[in-house]
Amino acid sequence: MATDGGIHHYARGEWHGPSLSHRRIRFQKGLYADFHHFLLLSEGSGELHFDNGEHRPLHGPLLAFLPPQARCDLSISAGTAAHLVGASPQIMVDAIGDKVESYSLRIFTEQRKLVEALDPLAVAEITPLISGFVRELGDPTRSSWMVASAYIRLILMALWRGSDGERSEQRGQGETGSILQRYRQLVEAGFRQHRPISDYAAELGVTADRLHSICQRALGRSPIQLLHERVVQEAKLRLERSARNIQEISDSLGFRDPTYFSHFFKRKTGLSPAGYREIARASAGSENSMLSSGYADWP
Repeated sequence: MATDGGIHHYARGEWHGPSLSHRRIRFQKGLYADFHHFLLLSEGSGELHFDNGEHRPLHGPLLAFLPPQARCDLSISAGTAAHLVGASPQIMVDAIGDKVESYSLRIFTEQRKLVEALDPLAVAEITPLISGFVRELGDPTRSSWMVASAYIRLILMALWRGSDGERSEQRGQGETGSILQRYRQLVEAGFRQHRPISDYAAELGVTADRLHSICQRALGRSPIQLLHERVVQEAKLRLERSARNIQEISDSLGFRDPTYFSHFFKRKTGLSPAGYREIARASAGSENSMLSSGYADWP
């Protein structure tokens, strides 16, 4: 992974110790405009001031997650201690990855989260992760993209579990919903292998026709359409947010050669991978309906 300008262009880690006066921090400012942020309020109090006029008081211990669209300032009261961690879209793509849990994490990171009144076990789990991330960035002789990405993945998993995300997904699902959710998870773990739909159906314990019926009824698309949409979405994210060349992206997505990948991508989007990347770079910082709008695009 190329990191022109150094890791500090892609990650942010700050420790704000207790002070005699209050402080105000802008999350999405300058270099950090598109960052996802984590705030660990160990003790004391503060307040989030959102651009839409909303105000949210904070009382430690508390863990907050703020995606780029949750634009806000943070006021920290005198005597308050806090860690602030930020990750660029490129770091987030690496951290979320493409494992079984990745689908859930992608959806999870679209919305802001506040986990208040953290229990001692949660504090004991999360604090060393966040403070470790801050220490990693604080030592320029060893700051590592791989280590930063690993910390963000662990922090995300702890937050997802601490906010009951794992259990809430398992509740309220009938047989059809359960099969669809498991199909999504299998696709997330294996979309780069380009397996036939019959393999997925066999692993789910249903026929291919049954899986087709479930997907069509629930989402209006066939299983293969959903699988292809997931591949395209990942290709878009990597073209937009990574420094890898087209061949490297093709290889990472399991295509046998970059020419086949280019034909597949153009057939699905109307643009070549290079053309899409050019538009993405020209549209940086603006809204463009042609670009991937977030992790939740794949249903």
